[in-house]
Amino acid sequence: MRIDTHVHFRDGPQNYKETIKHGLAVAKDAGVDCVFDMPNLAKPILRAEDVENRLALVPETEKERYYLYIGATTNKDQLKEAIKLVQEKKEVIGIKMFAGKSTGDLQILSEEEQKKVYQILTDNNYTGVISIHCEKEAFMTDTFDPSDPITHATSRPKEAEIESVKDQIRFVKETNFKGTLNICHVSCAESVELVNEAKKEIKITCEVTPHHGMWSNEKLKEDNGLLYKMNPPLRDEKDVKALQECIKKGKIDFIGTDHAPHTIGEKLYGSHPSGCPSLYNYKEFVEEFLPRVGVSEEQIKNMTFNNINKTFNLELV
Repeated sequence: MRIDTHVHFRDGPQNYKETIKHGLAVAKDAGVDCVFDMPNLAKPILRAEDVENRLALVPETEKERYYLYIGATTNKDQLKEAIKLVQEKKEVIGIKMFAGKSTGDLQILSEEEQKKVYQILTDNNYTGVISIHCEKEAFMTDTFDPSDPITHATSRPKEAEIESVKDQIRFVKETNFKGTLNICHVSCAESVELVNEAKKEIKITCEVTPHHGMWSNEKLKEDNGLLYKMNPPLRDEKDVKALQECIKKGKIDFIGTDHAPHTIGEKLYGSHPSGCPSLYNYKEFVEEFLPRVGVSEEQIKNMTFNNINKTFNLELV
């Protein structure tokens, strides 16, 4: 069995990008048995009603394959409802916080407000998973130029991710949060090392995507380089090699695709949204690329199932 810890299906106003039904079919073709869907839709998943409406879209024959995150805000009542849903509804896999601007409007940007989320979770005895998109605004610049796609990578440097990871670890310690902190889509070895050092003191995991594991930001320099615009951006070749070494050493806990399709027209000629249809790369990454660079079958099984099953208390076989 294989689990993808990070997909973006877009039923609703953006269903032309991806739907639950189609996304699950793509996942099946890629050898993925279960997916964890993210909450940053046009109408975010924040309340019990949102969860029920979302689950109603899952085909009856696919119910066991679909899990979803609920979004985090700084509203205490909303977070208390989110905690209850994670505790009582098996399909709600955890809470997701965006500690930086990405797709949608769920971001929580100030350090004070991010820490407040952890404090509310601690005060309400939440011991589940909180997954974080880590990119710190203070280290990003408004210098992206669509005519030169590599500027997306330079406008969101790896330091933005690294510093945000440091923040999240600090907030967990300062609030005595007892749940698991999961760092989504790590893109550089420095982030991974921070996570592995923190494992000595807190419950923490990290996830890598196929695109960050395989591709460098040279892709952004190609014709139609805008197709490779994503958050966090692709890094340089040295960073990709270092990330691959982290995978080989067993320092990455999960593989999550961050599957986020957009139309080619949007990517090249429209608003140039960030995102990659990375579920299509999952099978190649897991079955061909990782073995080719020296990742063992046992490590692959840990990243695609064992670690996920344990961390999220799924009890799947």
